[in-house]
Amino acid sequence: MKVGLKWIVSFTTIALIAIGGLFWSPIVDFPNNGEFLGEDKIVGADVAWILAAAGLVLLMTPGLSFFYGGMVGKKNVISTMLQSFIALGVISILWVVVGFSLSFGDSLGFEINGVHYGIIGNPLSYPFFSRVGVLPHKMMASTIPFVLFALFQMKFAVITPALITGSFAERVRFISYLLFMVLFSIFIYAPLCHMVWHPEGLLNKYFGVKDFAGGTVVHMSAGFAALAGAIVLGNRKNPHHEPSNIPFVLLGTGMLWFGWFGFNAGSALAANATAATAFGTTTIASASAMMTWIFFDRINGRSVSALGACIGAVVGLVAITPGCGFVSIAESLFIGFISAIVSNVMLNWKALKKIDDTLDVFACHGVGGIMGMILTAIFAHGENASLLHGGFEVFAHHMMALVLVSIFAFFGSLLLYKITDSIITLRVSEEAEDMGLDLSQHEESIC
Repeated sequence: MKVGLKWIVSFTTIALIAIGGLFWSPIVDFPNNGEFLGEDKIVGADVAWILAAAGLVLLMTPGLSFFYGGMVGKKNVISTMLQSFIALGVISILWVVVGFSLSFGDSLGFEINGVHYGIIGNPLSYPFFSRVGVLPHKMMASTIPFVLFALFQMKFAVITPALITGSFAERVRFISYLLFMVLFSIFIYAPLCHMVWHPEGLLNKYFGVKDFAGGTVVHMSAGFAALAGAIVLGNRKNPHHEPSNIPFVLLGTGMLWFGWFGFNAGSALAANATAATAFGTTTIASASAMMTWIFFDRINGRSVSALGACIGAVVGLVAITPGCGFVSIAESLFIGFISAIVSNVMLNWKALKKIDDTLDVFACHGVGGIMGMILTAIFAHGENASLLHGGFEVFAHHMMALVLVSIFAFFGSLLLYKITDSIITLRVSEEAEDMGLDLSQHEESIC
């Protein structure tokens, strides 16, 4: 088999990173400079919970691989599953080297009336996890070791590009996807993560965006990137296929639902009442959306299907994510209900069907994230916290931020696809597509 230059460059890159780690300065904590607190501030219960939550979030990526893998045709099961699974390797390494610094490093941005607003983190803040040690960070994680916070956040960065893969399944080159994943994480995910979750971030500090666990950062960014990807790669030669393995989809849904408790409840960053609330709203919104989806399908003349139940459950999980720690369990019932209807309508909208988003990533994750952001701005509890609690300005800021995030994620991703395609062609050949990506890309088959 001929080995192309792109593979030599890829191997050289990982070799240089691995060797570079040997010569990087060791972890150094500075407990007296105001950035970190003393080790005595660590709360054991919080550490135990976030360790467990981080493990739960990691499980979501293999769960997603089963969820997507069962939906595609038999010739593309392995390739589709690997596209999700490989993110555990690529993004974990990228996160340690520079991703965490770009997402949570010292803010780089601009000032308005003497107030600083961050756009992205300084890449030299925590390279190779330098200064990411066992002491709690005063502003970002005050009761757990900073390294645990960094590793917990890494799992969010891992699953986000994996979510995108469902939109261009069955026609993307593996090596091109790896390059796009790196570019997306650096230029789309990291800025959004910094602007929403860093204390100095623009969307957090100026717009007051409430995103408890990633509706904006994860699902909207992935959803709009998925839409852009489906447009750039174009329709498949044969867009109609039967799902290869519905039990895989059911298994993946269960793993996602289970892992989502770490995703949402873990985002409280403590073993407290907010985590308990997020745990409850997460499962009830998903249950509500699942039942709404199958009943809505039936009254519209479609069959009650296992596939529909699984998609509905995931839509509910997506929609509750930004508001899970801000709304009540009773309100989560409505959030799951209305989000399932809107997402179902979008999934079956003929105009959207013309775009070959293979596994309807935008209709589920993009629209679910949008609904979550809107509904959080309507229902979030607290004085002047949302539209129903006297916070019209908060609601207006959320709507402005929604537009800005949508434009940034869509057009930014569109540009990154074009750049990727100019370096390494994105789409496989017609012959490779006919053969199936399992054989043409990986020389493996489930048969």
